[in-house]
Amino acid sequence: MKQPRAWQRMLSGRRLDLLDPTPMDIEIEDIAHGLAFVARWNGQTKGDYPYSVAEHSLLVEEIYGHLYPAAPAKWRLAALLHDAPEYVIGDMISPVKAAVGPGYGALDDRLTAAVHIRFGLPAQIPVAIKKQIKKADKISAWLEAIQIAGFTTEEANRFFGKPDTNLAQSLKIHLRPPVEVREAYLARHRALIAALA
Repeated sequence: MKQPRAWQRMLSGRRLDLLDPTPMDIEIEDIAHGLAFVARWNGQTKGDYPYSVAEHSLLVEEIYGHLYPAAPAKWRLAALLHDAPEYVIGDMISPVKAAVGPGYGALDDRLTAAVHIRFGLPAQIPVAIKKQIKKADKISAWLEAIQIAGFTTEEANRFFGKPDTNLAQSLKIHLRPPVEVREAYLARHRALIAALA
């Protein structure tokens, strides 16, 4: 019996095996392009452009930098890449992830490890760093929920936790065309890679 196709062809020409991804088949241009065109919140956001995973990733990295200003560039890079697998598997809201089951998490973990290795990070980042990035991610989700996804403050507090920082009050989400977001993501990635050297 013929096995189903488990790879996706990227615009770079790479063929990424989703079940067994290798770092050699991962290109930042593919990640930036894919994430810039993947909408968060299933596209249920206010504005003239979708709020992309690339824009979210830039915000999470910015928040992470504010929360942990002494963090080395490699962990800021990990923050930028925290949702990188979504360039091929899309962004599923939490209720859908729960319904899909543990298979989604395993797929995400394999892709994350390959992405990390490709850009000089450990396959699995330390738990303490992962928790710090998750804190920045939750602040970002809270901001997105209130500013563009139609949640009340009470709902956002209940689902994402009330941020314990004034930073959340000072950041404003600006929607941009996908091509502009893609270029901003690539520029930030280049700056962080240069800082690692």
